[in-house]
Amino acid sequence: MSEQAGNGAASNGVPCDPAVAEAKEAELKRILAGYTSLAVAYSGGVDSAYLSDVAHDVLGSRSSMVLADSPSLPRSEFAEASALANSRGWDFVVVNTQEFDNEAYLKNDGRRCYFCKSELFRQMKDYAESKRVTTLAYGAMADDAFDPTRLGALAATEHQIVAPLQLARLGKAEIRHLSRQRGLPTSDKASFACLSSRFPKGTRVTLEDIRKVEAAEEALRKHGFHQFRARLHGDTCRIEIDMDDLGKFADPAVRDDVVAGVKAAGYAHVTLDLGGYRDATMVMVAPTEANS
Repeated sequence: MSEQAGNGAASNGVPCDPAVAEAKEAELKRILAGYTSLAVAYSGGVDSAYLSDVAHDVLGSRSSMVLADSPSLPRSEFAEASALANSRGWDFVVVNTQEFDNEAYLKNDGRRCYFCKSELFRQMKDYAESKRVTTLAYGAMADDAFDPTRLGALAATEHQIVAPLQLARLGKAEIRHLSRQRGLPTSDKASFACLSSRFPKGTRVTLEDIRKVEAAEEALRKHGFHQFRARLHGDTCRIEIDMDDLGKFADPAVRDDVVAGVKAAGYAHVTLDLGGYRDATMVMVAPTEANS
């Protein structure tokens, strides 16, 4: 689902009812209280940050937040996620996932997300066994039922990972509203997916190209673009930005600096997609683009 909604409104314009949201949070707390101990797959995004914060409130030291680190996670995202976890006083753990050692992941044939999530959940299970954690959770929420691939859900089912936000029927607009009430800086954070999602289906994922994508997106981030993607197409970078930011990109100084930064990352050509940023629920896309 699109994560551009703010001020309690969903991306489809349906407002969030605060009373309903608070009732669902009460249900979430009831669900979490039923776990002896819990480890949450934490990414630093809107949903997992909210789930982590509520879990910490309910379970305290019996909860831990597990961040998966790999080349597909930008250093800026890693730093933000780590800073948030530490500032909230969570029991915060980093695991180094090894999906880049998996040929099935690298060939990017449409099931890349499944292999990525499977590696994350495998690492979490190892952590849980070492710490005697009884339950593993991830941040899938009610709106994720619209995911056209459900690859993450498949991996979660196979590894017996629970989705408390879905069980409480919490949707994106409600999670944003409740995050705002908690003072979480992620309440209005744009949607994000791993850097490998910038590769078209069938294009092999390489460390060299991952670094090019990361550097290209940093050229956009430094100018304050909120929702963006730098899509890899050989030696061409196709930029997607929120339509509201087209005016900013039209500023010659901004545009020239972004183009220079993208070319410095290793691209020969830079294009701007006039369709703007689109996620997997807005257009029919290849499976590898889901949740991008």
